Amino acid sequence: MGEIALQNGISNGSINGVNGQSQSLNGYRKSCWYEEEIEEDLRWCFALNSILHTGASQYQDIALLDTKPFGKALVIDGKLQSAETDEFIYHECLVHPALLHNPNPKNVFIMGGGEGSTARELLRHKTIDKVVMCDIDEEVVNFCKSYLVVNKDAFRDQRLEVVINDARAELETRNESYDVIIGDLADPIDGGPCYKLYTKSFYELIVKPRLKQGGIFVTQAGPAGIFSHTEVFSCIYNTLRKVFKYVVPYSAHIPSYADIWGWVMASDSPLDLNAEELDLRMRQRIKGENRYLDGKTFTSASTLSKTVRKSLDNETHVYTEENARFIYGHGKQA
Repeated sequence: MGEIALQNGISNGSINGVNGQSQSLNGYRKSCWYEEEIEEDLRWCFALNSILHTGASQYQDIALLDTKPFGKALVIDGKLQSAETDEFIYHECLVHPALLHNPNPKNVFIMGGGEGSTARELLRHKTIDKVVMCDIDEEVVNFCKSYLVVNKDAFRDQRLEVVINDARAELETRNESYDVIIGDLADPIDGGPCYKLYTKSFYELIVKPRLKQGGIFVTQAGPAGIFSHTEVFSCIYNTLRKVFKYVVPYSAHIPSYADIWGWVMASDSPLDLNAEELDLRMRQRIKGENRYLDGKTFTSASTLSKTVRKSLDNETHVYTEENARFIYGHGKQA
């Protein structure tokens, strides 16, 4: 879980921070730090300029921090969700491969995505007529509308429909089908609101029937590093292999996450564009230029290390509600 403390860097003690101001005590300069427990014996911390806002909903605790190394950072349930300086890596990787592999994507459904960055990247595509962003937590959506200025144009775009609902319930009741469905959900943590949306039954009975012919599903899939990929990345990949004919795992380093991060793209149509074909579609379809992703970058991202490839090939766990896996941490309702 994330904690904020005032610490001098040489003492083992800390006190709870009440603001983001540096203080001096006994000749030592004390700074406000954010600390996140990645696993039991491993913590990740960085200095803060200030705490911009904190709040809570019935589902999650929310904070917006102004960090020294990563700019503004959104933290939910003690887990850093995105940071100003590198969120473009995560969101370009989540959105563009699936959109580009679809021959003519017109409408997209986002599960989660309350921050607005996924919608922002989708709306750069010239083919898009409609984006439905369905997030369960209205407090998070309103919070991000108010504080994340980078996404203000996306929230004002007439092609975006914002729905406050559980994604499962919303997909069950909608009659329309989608060219692409995106899982921009919080990580599956014990007590969090999202882990049921990573299950085989959800993919098989809810997501797949809502895809058009040739439609593509893509989801964020948690840490994908040499040691961390077995938490949920490998079993999300294996679960999607049981539902779709073609499944492509890929990953990229996100500096503010202190790890490699993973995504999985799945379809019953081939996902086999080469780097040159991807670059051509980017030039034809996307307004502006990506900062991170191009054809060669995606080719690299989908070429996993030997260790991770072997692990994914040998993974047998299928994600179910009764047999769920979680990344380290606890949600508000745990």
